[in-house]
Amino acid sequence: MKIGVISDTHGSVEIWKKVYQSFFSDADFIIHAGDVLYHGPRNPILDDYNPASLVEALNECPIPLHIAKGNCDSEVDAMVLNMPLQAPYAYLVIEGKRILVTHGHLFSEKEKIALAKHLKVDLFITGHIHTNVLEKINETIFLNPGSPSMSKRADKKSTIAIIEADRISIKDIDTKDTLMELTF
Repeated sequence: MKIGVISDTHGSVEIWKKVYQSFFSDADFIIHAGDVLYHGPRNPILDDYNPASLVEALNECPIPLHIAKGNCDSEVDAMVLNMPLQAPYAYLVIEGKRILVTHGHLFSEKEKIALAKHLKVDLFITGHIHTNVLEKINETIFLNPGSPSMSKRADKKSTIAIIEADRISIKDIDTKDTLMELTF
């Protein structure tokens, strides 16, 4: 089983195409942790900002795509995408693993930990902060894949995550290097 995890594409169709071709084309599922199409009023417009083309690419994606609604995602976005924008979170069970996906802007860290414990979540995925998180707290792994289009990492590396078998990896989309890894 291979799951691609992405967040905060913010309308960047070329980034989506690059990530899909390099990392996700052989995935069984793709999880998007929100902020799919719109760049947001606080963010600069990207050189390849083309939400209409990104909608087309996502709608044509042959791999099941699960999306948690982000703070920049709107009802209009939901109307043009062929898959639901789930809010405030998506709850998936894949190969017996309980996965909760939310953009991350609605819950404090303390609330995330309490929700993970209450729902007996194995993996809690967020986006929103455009930086990576990969840590185990109690019985839950917390994952933020970062952003492939608007990184806020100190080194500005554009990142996604890959879940395979018993391993979660944060990948640099340009070099394909593994930046962080944790056993699942």
